[in-house]
Amino acid sequence: MKNLAHANFNFMGHRKIWAAFSLLVTVLSIVSLSTRGLAFGLDFTGGSLVEVQYAQAPALNEVRNTLESAGFEGVVVQNFGSETDVLVRLSEQFDDELVNEVVSSLRADGSELTLQRAEFVGSQVGEELREQGGLGLLLALIVVLGYVAFRFQFKFGVASVLPLAHDVIVTLGIFSFFQLDFDLTVLAAVLAVIGYSINDTIVVADRIRENFRRLRIESPVEIINLSINQTLARTLVTSGTTLLTLVCLFIFGGEMIHNFALALIVGIVVGTYSSIYVAASLLLTMNITREDMALPVKEGAKGEAEEAPPEWLDRM
Repeated sequence: MKNLAHANFNFMGHRKIWAAFSLLVTVLSIVSLSTRGLAFGLDFTGGSLVEVQYAQAPALNEVRNTLESAGFEGVVVQNFGSETDVLVRLSEQFDDELVNEVVSSLRADGSELTLQRAEFVGSQVGEELREQGGLGLLLALIVVLGYVAFRFQFKFGVASVLPLAHDVIVTLGIFSFFQLDFDLTVLAAVLAVIGYSINDTIVVADRIRENFRRLRIESPVEIINLSINQTLARTLVTSGTTLLTLVCLFIFGGEMIHNFALALIVGIVVGTYSSIYVAASLLLTMNITREDMALPVKEGAKGEAEEAPPEWLDRM
């Protein structure tokens, strides 16, 4: 990363191309969400849960294939607690006959297992979770807008919230397009993406503000390019180490957190991209100037302007 400390990439020179790409991906995501929707899991739609305990740890793929061969659709099979405990999630309505059919199908190949529990997940609860989750996303964006507008400047607030909306829409669009199971763990991942993305955007925004105040010759495009290059090493190291952990979770973490890890991987990749191109491009689109970054001038006791506070004090 030593070479990146002196990087000089012309990010803003290609901002129109990347802006068109971002707009295209966002529109496609909205179209997919409007036409195909999300493949909500049982947390949102309701269904049945059946937990069984095997004498010996089974292969989850074989358990899933057995149930699908028996005529069950939309089956989710995952370990629950230990390798011998298996949780089966079904979209069918819960009743005793359904539970007996599931247990009989799993015992058909000679496997020894006992029924631990069987219960129903109501769709009314799922509808409430869906509404509360949407309100949570909206509230997070509003709070971020207020914080950044107060901490920096209103233009920075807009340039921070719109990329967050972009990240959320694209992440949801990918889950919609490929009809990946969307449950509470994925919703938690989307909320985590908002926090991660705003953190990266704040780092870039802070450097842009500092350079606007410190440099007196460069144009806004040059200042933003310089700021992104100065924070590039930090951005890549943070994103790279986080992605390394998430890829390990995606591969080895099991089916229960598979989509959770996938949502975070997609969100971090998109969030890193948006903090460089989308947020910075929006600042230029809104004609950010040095005057927007000017420190307030305070009048002294004798009517003389006091000296502006040092940079370190302004950050507190």
